[in-house]
Amino acid sequence: MDLLEYQAKELFREMGIPVLSSQRIDHPKDLKGLKIPYPVVLKSQVRAGGRGKAGGIKFVENTIDAIAAAQTIFNLPIMGEYPEVLLAEAKYDANQEFYLAVAIDPSARRPVLLGSQHGGVQLEVSLEKMQQVMVDQEFSPFYARRLALKMGLQGALIQSISAVVEKMYQLFVQKDLDLVEINPLGISIKGEVMALDGKVTANDDALHRHPDLAQLAVKRSQRMKETAAQSAGQYRRFAKLPFLIEMEGNIGILCNGAGLTMTTLDLVHQAGGKPANLLNIGRDFYSDRMPAALPERIEQGLELILRDKSARVVLVNLLGNIVSCDEIAQTITTYMQNKNWAGRIPRLIVRLVGPDFEAAKERLAAQQITLTESLDEAIAQVVSSSRSNAKQA
Repeated sequence: MDLLEYQAKELFREMGIPVLSSQRIDHPKDLKGLKIPYPVVLKSQVRAGGRGKAGGIKFVENTIDAIAAAQTIFNLPIMGEYPEVLLAEAKYDANQEFYLAVAIDPSARRPVLLGSQHGGVQLEVSLEKMQQVMVDQEFSPFYARRLALKMGLQGALIQSISAVVEKMYQLFVQKDLDLVEINPLGISIKGEVMALDGKVTANDDALHRHPDLAQLAVKRSQRMKETAAQSAGQYRRFAKLPFLIEMEGNIGILCNGAGLTMTTLDLVHQAGGKPANLLNIGRDFYSDRMPAALPERIEQGLELILRDKSARVVLVNLLGNIVSCDEIAQTITTYMQNKNWAGRIPRLIVRLVGPDFEAAKERLAAQQITLTESLDEAIAQVVSSSRSNAKQA
């Protein structure tokens, strides 16, 4: 069982491992009572890695910015997981960032100490510089000191890093853990150490000996059941859609995926088109983990875009995966047929990539909706149609 960062740091604090002043945030409004002086960092509390690259970590300077950032992070899925809690933490200026861990070597079936002078997000490119020390006898400070020396540390850092490793090992043994990791361990310009991020993995088979960890497992199980029970309706709400970005042209743009959305916007601009609005309905979580949600979000996205009367032409640019092109086409045609247009029927240009493309093309053609696999062709038709509409207006 993987603990969240704030839970891991509670264990660190109990063991005397240095951690920053922090505060659990259950709702953006909790930031109005923040007890930590600004600037602070807000961190999404999910179990997946890569939070920083995904936008789940933000630095803020005041309460207004903090509340806005918290709202964004709470609504940001990382590997399909929405955070229920954020961690607000004091900002720390690290002069160096190290990696430290205590884990089980599966082949030797012994604990191993791991360390590198290259921590943080660049750890992946520095694995060849990782040092390790096998704990093959009763643990003593010798093992921690040996790791520090193998890492190439000198002077006072040898003692300060060794002390942290000793406490990590004590936590590892006392709680029957599979992993204790600090990445990064920040080193200030004065040589002070600070656990800036942490990961703890508990051994499920040993939870009966640790009621505090077992309680976390119970809460997690209940939360997962509640999420599964509510998921069918949870993602149908407009509030779960990203914000509609309004502009001043006459082209609506609907895409699934942030990269695809921004690329489409750039290409429309380059072709001389003027977007009226822009909406990303999301890709990874909704199409891969909840296929039924994608058609619903397409309907919602079209509704939001076409509420803007200036959107006379709509470019729908979607990449199918589990959801086939024909299912997407059926969603679009059903929406267009059921809508009361009151004499104002917008033109749709659709670009789809995925399975069942020919069936989708036939279905859309019956409704006089253009479908193409070429993004360049779709954009050319959208821009041409928007110019014709502008002249008629």
